[in-house]
Amino acid sequence: MSPGREKRLARTHGVGLGSGQVPLSFHHLAIRCSDLGACERFYREVLGLEVVARWPREGGGERSVWLGMADGFLALERLEHGPGRPPPEEGVEQASPWRDGDEGLHLVALRIRPDERRVWEARLAERGVPIVHRTRWTIYLRDPEGNRIGLSHHPEDAPS
Repeated sequence: MSPGREKRLARTHGVGLGSGQVPLSFHHLAIRCSDLGACERFYREVLGLEVVARWPREGGGERSVWLGMADGFLALERLEHGPGRPPPEEGVEQASPWRDGDEGLHLVALRIRPDERRVWEARLAERGVPIVHRTRWTIYLRDPEGNRIGLSHHPEDAPS
């Protein structure tokens, strides 16, 4: 990170690497959709976003469509089931404490650098914030209201 950008972040957000804090930027927003096709058409045709990635669903079809934004992306995630819907067929994603099966806002993801992952894990532990899920690229936690937060360095792997 350039010294100028680090100073701007410290000035505007009160963060800086020298202070033991690490800067964040927007990574992506995930929305669970009961009609993935209709949502994709809306965001593409009405808002003009372009598809940057499609993720397949086990058993066929699409699990997720990612639409590019200036600094990150919007992830439209297929809702497999929810209130009033039967559970999905075997082999398809099930609801869990991490994936609640409801429509709407699913996740706010903030961008971190791969080499910052351990710093963030330690910071969360020091503050008593549980990490509720981990993937190869993202640390997941919840805010005090229960909203899902991801600290992500996708698509770059963290150092071993």
